[in-house]
Order: sequence, then C-alpha cells, then structure tokens
Amino acid sequence: MSPFLPQPPAHATAPRHVRRIVPDPTALKALAHPVRLRILGLLRVDGPATATQLAARLGLNSGATSYHLRQLAQYGFIEDKPGPSRRDRWWQASHELTSVLETDAEGAELDAGVAFTQASLSLQVGQMQRAVEEYAELPARWRKASTASDITVPLTAQQAEALTRRLTDIMLEAMRDAPPLGEPMPPDMAPFTIMLRAFPYPGRIPHREEDGET
Repeated sequence: MSPFLPQPPAHATAPRHVRRIVPDPTALKALAHPVRLRILGLLRVDGPATATQLAARLGLNSGATSYHLRQLAQYGFIEDKPGPSRRDRWWQASHELTSVLETDAEGAELDAGVAFTQASLSLQVGQMQRAVEEYAELPARWRKASTASDITVPLTAQQAEALTRRLTDIMLEAMRDAPPLGEPMPPDMAPFTIMLRAFPYPGRIPHREEDGET
C-alpha cells in the first residue's frame, strides 16, 4: 500500500481487478470521436443507460445516439445490460480504462493513438474548465482535495519513464482499492478525476528525422 494513499479500513476487501482495454488501431480510430468519448465516459462513471437517456444528457436525438452506441459495441467498448424492461435497450461500459499509445507503436497504430489522444484532450479540457467554474461552489473538503498544478523537472528519458510509471501505478492502486465506477457508492464518496499529462517540454527534443532515430 502506497504511503501517499489513504489506508483502507481493517475490514476492507482485497484490491479488486480493474477491467481495461487496449484497442487495436481500427477500434481506437472509431473511439476517437467526441460524442463516442462522451458516451463511453458517461457509461463508465454513471453506470448503465438507454439511448434515450444518453440523448437527453448529450442534447442529441436518440437515432444519432443509437448509432454511436452501436459503433462502441461493435469494437467492444460497451455491451448490453439487462434492464428493468424489455422495451428499452440498456448499455453498460465493458471496461473502466482504455490504454493507448504504447511506446513501441508505429505507423497506423501510432497515428490512431495520437488521434485518440487529441480527441480525448479536447474533452478533458472541457471537463477541467467546468471543474474550475464549479470550484467556488464545492464544499471546503472537496476544494482542499482538488489541485491544478504543473511541474517541470530536468530528467533523462529513462528517469521520465520511471516517474510516469510510478505515478500511474499510484493511481491504479487507488482505483483497485475503490468501488467500481458506475455502481452505488457511500454518500461521502464521489468520482474523483486525475488527469496525468507527462511530456518533454515542447520544442526541446529533436524530432526523429533530425537526430537519426528510427
């Protein structure tokens, strides 16, 4: 257990398995659409929903929403969920995390990963903006838990990789110790978003064509 994370109570169960998906380039390209990213995010955080419910939340018609749901289902991001009635089709997220941009990716895989990252960044910027707008209205305990920080540290590529892996491991450890997303949780809990963006300071690293790297 990391010393940086709250210690679970003595009666807590063992860390759970966090479901994740590593899409192939074709699936990742299909996911790199702002509406599909929003739908997948809603299903992961809030739990199962119908096309009609999602359309109302997104300001879309149910036909367009159903199309995007079918695309997500085709590539394994979501699946059917038995609902309270047979008349409505309920959907649920198949995983809690999507992993992309592996370090050895090249060609179509790299292009798809970059396109997905650009699409998700646009969505995340909107989420951060809404978080800033809501900040003053949050209870003091949640304002204290929030932060907006950026830190630049001189590192080698190896040190930078080790640091990002360590930070990712800490976040995954917290996720394994927490209740699953999309399910009822205690009243003192809420989905808490941590966005990790780690990269060389723009313009400081020669491009691969310039330094001969392949």
